[in-house]
Amino acid sequence: MKKDIHPSNYREVVFKDMSNDEIFITRSTIATRETIDVDGVTYPLVKLEITSASHPFFTGKQKLVDTAGRVDKFMSRYGNRNKK
Repeated sequence: MKKDIHPSNYREVVFKDMSNDEIFITRSTIATRETIDVDGVTYPLVKLEITSASHPFFTGKQKLVDTAGRVDKFMSRYGNRNKK
């Protein structure tokens, strides 16, 4: 292997699914500002909108995750087009 090509800040990080509060710990180099305590250990925290724990393809359930109001905005613009 080549020397000095791998990142030096490779550490364990918690990724948290904000739609269902599911967490998983893996190693990453992502920069974070927040931390979280899991089982008495403090980890850097990365918040995610959708993971495999909440995505309809992986769960088999149709679940609407809308945190920015995009669906409401769409429905107010185009939702009543068929009604005349």
